[in-house]
Amino acid sequence: MNFKKMHGNGNDFIIIEDLNNEYLGKEGNIALKLCNRNFGIGADGILIVRNSKEADVEMVIINSDGSYASMCGNGIRCFAKYVYEEKIVEKTIINIKTGDGIKKVSLTLKGDNIEEITVYMGKPSLDPNNISEVSEKPIINKPLEINNKLYIINSLHLGVTHTVIIDKLSNYKIEEGKFIEENSFFKIKTNVNFCEVLDRKSIKIKTWEVGAGPTLACGTGSCASAYISYMLGYTDNEISVIVEGGTLKVRIEDGDNIYMIGNAENVFKGTLLMEY
Repeated sequence: MNFKKMHGNGNDFIIIEDLNNEYLGKEGNIALKLCNRNFGIGADGILIVRNSKEADVEMVIINSDGSYASMCGNGIRCFAKYVYEEKIVEKTIINIKTGDGIKKVSLTLKGDNIEEITVYMGKPSLDPNNISEVSEKPIINKPLEINNKLYIINSLHLGVTHTVIIDKLSNYKIEEGKFIEENSFFKIKTNVNFCEVLDRKSIKIKTWEVGAGPTLACGTGSCASAYISYMLGYTDNEISVIVEGGTLKVRIEDGDNIYMIGNAENVFKGTLLMEY
């Protein structure tokens, strides 16, 4: 099995091609082996390249624990760079099929190199029915007590479910995200973003991701945090999101159209010899 390892702001992925559907039904087991940082390559997840009838190409995302993810912001930038550089899709505007529908990705070139990648992430959903079975109203500034600690949560769906807590980052340990992720208030597990507003144009976040735990960056989490910060009036519509692995830019147009701007980096490529 040939692979390439890439990262977006430290959120790392292993990309493999499966244009002939050779790995169908084996994705979870492959991810568990490849993502193991001691016995495999090591990554937060794998991205599988498949053919698509509806779009230019399909991206399948599997978390490091073997679970499926419908969308990944850092992952889709890595994926777009990969399919362009490997000449699987030879154009700079790429329609990529994901579990959250078709995403439009635009590549900005400088010479032959990709300088910037812009992803239209779509519109967030605040519909509580997508998030919780016990809430009839949008989950905005809602108190939630877990382990005798009060959290003020804001939850939305942006490809995957995200919960944003706006406060000083020093007030939280990233491991608290696990208890929020698994709380019975949520219909399905939620990603958790601890978000500190620095000024009108910048925020800083730390994310606990479903299926991966703490990561150096989360693209959908950055977009969710930027949107909540903007919606609550803390920031302008163009926001720099500082994560542990770098900085992403998020732009919000017409109130709720979210664009993520960043890049992706190649790390290494090779051939996997282990059985899967």
